[in-house]
Amino acid sequence: MEKIKKLRKILKREKIHGYLIPKNDEFFGEYVSENNDRLKYISNFSGSFGFALILSNKSYLFVDGRYTLQASEQCGKKFDIITIPDKKIRSVLKRNRYLIGFDPKLFTKIMIDKFLANNICKFKPITKNLIDEVWKRNTKKNIKKFYTLPKKSVDNQYEYKINKLVTSIKKIGADYQFITASENNAWLLNIRGADSKYSPIPNSYMLVDKNKNIFFFCDLKKISFKVKNQFKKIKFISISSLVKVLRKINEKKFIIDKNTCSIFFEKIISENNKILSFQDPIYFLKALKSRKEIDNIKKAHLYDGVALTKYLFWIKKNFYKKKITEISGSNKLHEFRKKSSFYKFPSFPTISGTGPNGAIIHYHASNKTNRLLRRGDIYLVDSGGQYNFGTTDVTRTISLRNKNKRIKNIFTRVLKGHIAVSNFDLKKNTSGSQIDKLARKFLKQVGLNYSHGTGHGVGYFLNVHEGPQAISKFNKVKLQEGMILSNEPGYYEKNKFGIRIENLIFVKKQKNKRFFENLTMAPIDKDLINKNLLNENEKKWLNNYHKIVFKNLKNFMNKFEISELSKACSAI
Repeated sequence: MEKIKKLRKILKREKIHGYLIPKNDEFFGEYVSENNDRLKYISNFSGSFGFALILSNKSYLFVDGRYTLQASEQCGKKFDIITIPDKKIRSVLKRNRYLIGFDPKLFTKIMIDKFLANNICKFKPITKNLIDEVWKRNTKKNIKKFYTLPKKSVDNQYEYKINKLVTSIKKIGADYQFITASENNAWLLNIRGADSKYSPIPNSYMLVDKNKNIFFFCDLKKISFKVKNQFKKIKFISISSLVKVLRKINEKKFIIDKNTCSIFFEKIISENNKILSFQDPIYFLKALKSRKEIDNIKKAHLYDGVALTKYLFWIKKNFYKKKITEISGSNKLHEFRKKSSFYKFPSFPTISGTGPNGAIIHYHASNKTNRLLRRGDIYLVDSGGQYNFGTTDVTRTISLRNKNKRIKNIFTRVLKGHIAVSNFDLKKNTSGSQIDKLARKFLKQVGLNYSHGTGHGVGYFLNVHEGPQAISKFNKVKLQEGMILSNEPGYYEKNKFGIRIENLIFVKKQKNKRFFENLTMAPIDKDLINKNLLNENEKKWLNNYHKIVFKNLKNFMNKFEISELSKACSAI
């Protein structure tokens, strides 16, 4: 590849042996604009997580289990694909005294430490980005304005949240908190923006001190007079002045977010100040949705369920009559969602995969890979929407008149795991790691498993993937009332098929008892269930879930759809 050759010449000039390229930009959000996607430019990999290491004679791409197949297909000819954590990063570098360059604005200390662990190589921060030297492009500036959420959308106004944060800053004994995660700024001030394709993110940084002085750093062209007027006590400052402001602060105690504060900013702060080893408390506060937010999120899921269910009925009716492909199907689903006036845009790129493409966990159909929906296959569609009052994420796997008994048996075991999560008896100290084991139990009984977590946290009209809570092997965060999670066990067989069933659930508390309640409203395909593998409690759960789905969706369906909904939600 010509661009890698050019980069290797720059490595020689800089007197380094290699260069690290992450997926993220300087705001560390999940979704990066095409114009800032340096990883995709250098490697052709389009997944949402990964990083490349270009050495003078070899190129590596590091991804997690969700993206192994995708990475192999997109860039396996030019890059060695390393799946983490199955294979450790240090295994690539351990025997060489490499000097590796990186852009300190794009890496946190945590990220670099993962490379440094048990390594004899050294890392050299290079402030100018070396990919930008190779990649000559016109950067069009996005100047879409930030906006505030209406009062009916949130229980707590920003003054209340600031007071809560300042109480936390004082309790810890800090003077300042430097907030580098844009979604945390969005939550704190109840503002949103248009700096991400799939999330209403306002790219920004904030500095809050213990005396409630607040400095908001962003592109000032995005701040309207109306927004400025709503936050009279906040100083809005150009992002280009941030370094200057930070350098003026001396001998103070800082809280930073180690997940999103770059090495570049951490170094500036630590030169004259003390950084306390506390996490940004906003992550946890943001995870606890209020009653009003939960009510609004339920509304979002109702409209979303209507769109998805209509789409699934349309697929079942038409896939063998019309030429429906993964891409045309995905576009049709978007049309159904757009019929709701509350719908804004997708919450992530739709995964629409049939047959072997369904086995690629984060598959994105292209003109090259686009398959027809064919009789005998199964079809996996994982999609979500951003609504004025909530974020959705749902996966359904449906039968395209598939008769394969093994597939039905596996689907049923995935469903059993899904039901086990939904029915989990939540205790005071329950964390996602305990639940994750149970979700996999029924697949593991027949020697099967899946290489992703069982669930992730979800934001409130914010990021579709948002912690700190998750249902995964290592997540020890205690599940609290108001936390939203996905429940998505699956199974993927390379070059054959993929299965996933995903609902969003939230932690509800009633009479001192915690339990999960479903948010997602869409039928689970009974054509793929071997009911002999379900026990009576599992059948009861499914029948009850379908009863609720029917009750919620029936008034939105036409005559044909009511008939289909009645069949899809009938008891087994």
